[in-house]
Amino acid sequence: MSELNREERNKMIVENLPLVGYLVSEICARSPHLSREDLAGAGALALVSAAQSFDPSYGVKFGTFARRRILGAFADDMRASDWASRDTRRRIKETLAVSELLTGALQRNPTVGEIAEVLGVGRDAVAATLADASRTVSTLDENAPESLTAVMATPEESLLVSEQAQVLRAAVQALPDKMRYIIEQTYFEDRPVKDLAEEFGSTHSAVSQQRAEAIRLLRDGMAAVYSDTDGAAPAPESRVAPARRTAYLNSLAARTRGGSTLSVPVRLAAMAPVSA
Repeated sequence: MSELNREERNKMIVENLPLVGYLVSEICARSPHLSREDLAGAGALALVSAAQSFDPSYGVKFGTFARRRILGAFADDMRASDWASRDTRRRIKETLAVSELLTGALQRNPTVGEIAEVLGVGRDAVAATLADASRTVSTLDENAPESLTAVMATPEESLLVSEQAQVLRAAVQALPDKMRYIIEQTYFEDRPVKDLAEEFGSTHSAVSQQRAEAIRLLRDGMAAVYSDTDGAAPAPESRVAPARRTAYLNSLAARTRGGSTLSVPVRLAAMAPVSA
């Protein structure tokens, strides 16, 4: 298996963010009743998962590989929404996540009682949710075994994918206001740069340059969190002033502090350059 380091995989994630936005817009154009926010979330998770599992020796481009994963995530989300409420889907995700965590910790399948204890709910509620989860799997088409096998991961891998997706979302939210708005509008709301330029009273070139700088800052944030180097800060890709880059990394650390990515602020603090 051809190995890619973390920086290379993070770069693939950031560079293919537009693919998620494009596919969300394509699906929503055909089915306006679907939730753009739900699809974008499912697509982002699928993109991170694809980057983690991609092997160049597959003989396909990463974009092609990721597109299949993202569309598969959309299909699963749409099939689930045909019968399950958002609350039901949330309960399924929480229950399965706890089940995976306990499996990794106990080195065996957890009992319904153990899952219920962690969730703080009754055994009957967990049993009903697991039945709903089984129903979700049964609604998939004949290609389900192949698609499920393709996305299955160990609990540790699942946690890493979940963490990276959270960091990516936090990295976008931590961008300076205008940069964040440009990224969200062009990549997730499918607005052309021309529209934003008119809204800002600016030029197409100026907005494009700010979007490119936002992408470089995102790479800096992801690289700072997941650098393979020990102790040494990765070389910055962004061209903003050191003080502004430091402020961005500190903002990213603040947004991840207290969540499930507890190690992120420590790594960011160690890697952020000292402003003059």
